[in-house]
Amino acid sequence: MISLSAADAFVAELADLFARFGALHYGEDVSQLEHAIQTAHHAKVDGAPPALIVAALLHDVGHLMQKIGDNAADLGIDTHHEHISAGYLARAFGPEVTEPVRLHVAAKRYRVAVDPAYCERLSKASLQSLALQGGPMSQAEIEAFRAEPAAAAAWQLRSYDEAGKTPDIEVAGFESYADLLRDQIDRAGKIPVG
Repeated sequence: MISLSAADAFVAELADLFARFGALHYGEDVSQLEHAIQTAHHAKVDGAPPALIVAALLHDVGHLMQKIGDNAADLGIDTHHEHISAGYLARAFGPEVTEPVRLHVAAKRYRVAVDPAYCERLSKASLQSLALQGGPMSQAEIEAFRAEPAAAAAWQLRSYDEAGKTPDIEVAGFESYADLLRDQIDRAGKIPVG
């Protein structure tokens, strides 16, 4: 079991990332912090499992860590933020958190491929990044995605992700998830390395 101090240190590191870079927008009408807490809010209201709520809160943390800047998509660059996010979070969280995060971009590509009407619900920024991320999946990619153990969780995370882009909505702040974050770190039994 992870020590409380190690879990606290990783939660503080996450809070610091959002405090320093959470005001960035990456093309959306909400900041990264607003998007994170709205996405987690929708997961919580939906009764999602705790690990999926954490995944919803942290799914885009890679945007805060990549070095290209908040206009990467405008420059035609896919930062692969989902892999940055999952890799970073794997220091402290188990696959029930990291796998939906890793697959949330694939879930967008999957949903567009199997439900063209879904594409109409995407924000302008999501459409721009979709093109950079490979567009709708091919049939082979669809089959591979369906075989992923976390495909259903990633699909659900994608719904929360799209819902978490409303300007000027009041939801609980990042700090309200501290106990949930510590609990999921403790359950994973990993010690974050610095």
